[in-house]
Amino acid sequence: MNALKNFLSGFFSTLLFHQGLLYLFFLSGIAPVKPFNMTATSPLGVPSVLSLAFFGGLWGIALGQLLSLTTETHFWLKSFFFGALLPTIVAIGVVFPLKGIEFSFSRLALAFFLNGAWGLGTALFIFIRQKYPIIHKETLRTT
Repeated sequence: MNALKNFLSGFFSTLLFHQGLLYLFFLSGIAPVKPFNMTATSPLGVPSVLSLAFFGGLWGIALGQLLSLTTETHFWLKSFFFGALLPTIVAIGVVFPLKGIEFSFSRLALAFFLNGAWGLGTALFIFIRQKYPIIHKETLRTT
C-alpha cells in the first residue's frame, strides 16, 4: 500500500511541482519548452505529461523507500538532492540520447532544479500523508 501511495505522491508532484516550476521558468524565458505537453508519446500514444508523471510516480516509490529507511535528519535536503541528481542523471545519460536530444549545461541546470522541485513536492506529499493520515489505525480496530 505504501508503494501505491508513494507512486501517487511522485505522480502528482510531477504535475504540480515539476510542471508548475517549468511553467514559471517558461513564463520568465528561462525554459524554451511549455509545460503540460500533451503531444502523444510512442508507442502507446499517451500524452507526454502523463508519461512523465508515470515515471515521476516510479521515482516516487524509490524516494519513499529511501525516506522510510532514513531518519528525519535532513529530510528535505535528501528529498531535493535525490530528485535533482538521480532522475537528472538518468534523463541526461539514457533518455536524452534515446530521443536524440543534445546535452547542454543549460538543460542540465534546468533538469536539476525541476527534478529537485519534484523531489521536494514528493516528500511534501509523503510527509503530509505520514503526519496526517486520513484513516487512523484506531478507527480500523474492531472491538
